[in-house]
Amino acid sequence: MELELLLKKYFGYPMFRKGQKEVISSILSGKHTLAMLPTGTGKSMCYQLPGYCLDGQILIISPLLSLMQDQVEQLMKFGEKRVIGLNSFLSSNERHQALRNLNKYKYIFISPEMLGVQSILAKLQELSIALFVVDEAHCISQWGYDFRPDYSKLGEVRGKLGNPLTLALTATATKKVRDDIVQSLNIQDMNKIESTIDRPNIALFVERVNDYHDKQARMLELVKQLQKPGIIYFSSKKVAAQMASILVDQGISNTMAYHGGLDQEQRILIQQQYIHGQLDVICATSAFGMGINKENIRFVIHYHMPMQLESYLQEIGRAGRDGRESIAILLYSPGDEQLPIQLAEGELPSLQQIDWFFGQVPSEPRLTVSTLESLNYLREHGGFSDIQWRIVHDFIKSYQGKADSKVLKQTLKEFVDSRLIVKRRNINHMRNWIRSDSCRRELLFDYFEEENKNDKAEPCCDICGVELDRYQGIETNIPSSNKEIWQDYLAGILLTSELSE
Repeated sequence: MELELLLKKYFGYPMFRKGQKEVISSILSGKHTLAMLPTGTGKSMCYQLPGYCLDGQILIISPLLSLMQDQVEQLMKFGEKRVIGLNSFLSSNERHQALRNLNKYKYIFISPEMLGVQSILAKLQELSIALFVVDEAHCISQWGYDFRPDYSKLGEVRGKLGNPLTLALTATATKKVRDDIVQSLNIQDMNKIESTIDRPNIALFVERVNDYHDKQARMLELVKQLQKPGIIYFSSKKVAAQMASILVDQGISNTMAYHGGLDQEQRILIQQQYIHGQLDVICATSAFGMGINKENIRFVIHYHMPMQLESYLQEIGRAGRDGRESIAILLYSPGDEQLPIQLAEGELPSLQQIDWFFGQVPSEPRLTVSTLESLNYLREHGGFSDIQWRIVHDFIKSYQGKADSKVLKQTLKEFVDSRLIVKRRNINHMRNWIRSDSCRRELLFDYFEEENKNDKAEPCCDICGVELDRYQGIETNIPSSNKEIWQDYLAGILLTSELSE
């Protein structure tokens, strides 16, 4: 059967988006595949459709619980019931039941950390894995912007599962990161399908403001003027919540904040309200957007400077998935680099924390995970965040029985130093892109070592000339949920039109 007929039959779409068919064809011909497709092109379809053609289970490794849950729900909306997410959203009883009946599921989503649980890996080894999918594959590479230690172990896990057919998916990865992905997965011959990182329907606009107060005032002005819906990205949960409240006070009533501090029920409710048009503006941290299937987002504003060009591209790529003109605006004020530097340093244990930690643990030759877990109180006393503690835990797990505490301490310090170098380099690239007076799109092509074979996007960017008036909407301060007010509003437009004729 032709792939287009399968696409229509199972998903209701008449045609593939750019790159999808090439990736699916590669997989169905039995080739290990690395696919770099821009955000918004529907990467999930590249493993969803093959599931109906391949015998056995589709195992999808996903880095975020919210993304995993969105993808599970997306498949269920298409009528697929043989899908499960093995994550912390499941109760103990639900997880037990799922593992007992794992062979009944077609699509199994799992976090890389869960693959480290021996009992779960043993259950997966009993299955016939038809396709091993690594979503957000840039997390594998130590040179990637979102490196996850557990992702770097996926080559080993893949071997334990019998080296199944593999699909690695990413939206933004430099050539160095792509090469690292292939090497880490222990695949000699991998078909690479690399689409452009460019989204020509999204204009790029950087606007400089003097200080924090000017930035807030300009953001309010832009949100009132721009066609909606839109997303405003922040690097702080607190500021996202504050700005959402200010927007509501200023009359943008259909606005909500979304961040990792909300409970799961709140996050799901806000996502659904936004998807179904009950909210116009989301003030979000980077936790929002992955897996959200909303095609008509007209603007993305970055209130804070992103930590790297890769995540910037991911976030602006949530606009204009319907192919219509959209705009990405980044507001920059002098000194904005300090916040991402602080965040980068805060994601890693400090050298002082490492010294303190190893001064507290028993002076035994070889530190083990069981010893660490018996000393779990050190996490709180040492002021370790979740991600900092996970890094310490992963290092001890990786090196237990292989190195004494002194060597482990030095190795951990060297890892932290190397990660900080990468993160600071990425921040510098982002800052230089913002400050440059060259075409912003051309600079992105250079960064990702891509030859621009497309015609020049028009409109392109603020350097090449973009008129913000082009992206203005009609009166936006109207509650979309109130039918009567909408009717009065439209009647007013018709009356004004008749009187002017």
